[in-house]
Order: sequence, then C-alpha cells, then structure tokens
Amino acid sequence: TAGIGAACARRLAADGHDLVLVARDTKRLREQATELHDRHGIEAEVLSADLAEDTGIESVAARLGDRRNPVDLLINNAGFGNKGRYLDVSMADELKMLKVHCEAVLRLTSAAAEAMRERGRGGVVNVASVAAFVPRGTYGASKAWVVQFTQGAARDLAGSGVRLMALCPGFVRTEFHERAGMG
Repeated sequence: TAGIGAACARRLAADGHDLVLVARDTKRLREQATELHDRHGIEAEVLSADLAEDTGIESVAARLGDRRNPVDLLINNAGFGNKGRYLDVSMADELKMLKVHCEAVLRLTSAAAEAMRERGRGGVVNVASVAAFVPRGTYGASKAWVVQFTQGAARDLAGSGVRLMALCPGFVRTEFHERAGMG
C-alpha cells in the first residue's frame, strides 16, 4: 500500500498483470485495488494479513499454494525498522522484525516456489536492503539473511524454471522511516 510495494504493484498493473495485494491495512488495500483496476483494467485481489503473526503468514502461504489460481511472481516486500541501537530496542520488537523479515520470507518463498516448481516457471523477488552489507544491528543482519537465503534458494532451484532475486535498495523516500520514527 506504500513505498516500494505500491510502486511494484503500479508497474505490474500497468503491464497488464493481475495482482494479489497483501498488507495489514484493509481500507488502503481496497482503495489501491480499486485504483489499479480502474486505471489498468486488471483484477486486484485483496488479502489482509499481518506478517508478524502466524495466522497472517499462513493465509498468504495458502494463497501462494493455490494451484487453481496460481501466482507467477511473488514480491516479498513487507518490512520495517526499529529506532534505536542494539539492546535499546525491546526484545519483542526485535523478534517481530525477525518474524517479518526472515520467517515470513522463508515461509512465503517456500510456498510460492513449491507451486512454481510444479508448473516449471515462476519468480520470487525478496526485498532486502543495502543495509545487508553494512554491520548495523538486527535490521542489517535480517536483511543479510534475506540476501543469503535468496542466493542459496536460487542456486538450489536452478534449472527448475523458478527464478529468485534479492533486491537491495538504498534509502528510498517512503513511509518506512516515518513509521520507525527516523528522520
């Protein structure tokens, strides 16, 4: 509904691709789905899910595994940052970030890649960050995990028709920093 995810959705819709939009904010999801449908004539399914919760991850994984209505491209873009240095951020917040950045990426990539491998085609883009290459607490560590996981999974799936890519953007003006209380 914002930032890089919204930009990806707009671009894919402009290219004529139907979408499954996932975020926590149902109202914003519906507004974006309507806008993309009206502007580009595509179908935009809305799936409200909080990827910091098992039920949210499970609902998205189930949708990715739907063989009757397959997903050809998964963009794992959910993420956030915590303001503060290591040990200044609560353990609960650190674990929530790891759940979204690592566990959700693992589980959703696995659900999508399994179905894609059966069809012999598909793609996964796991959004990491340039922070993956800079020692910077748990945020950088979680994004480094995304890069390493994606590279390893891509190697293991080579020749299957399923392609994986880690996207490592730098600073982008989105709601990310505002939500984290950062300038």
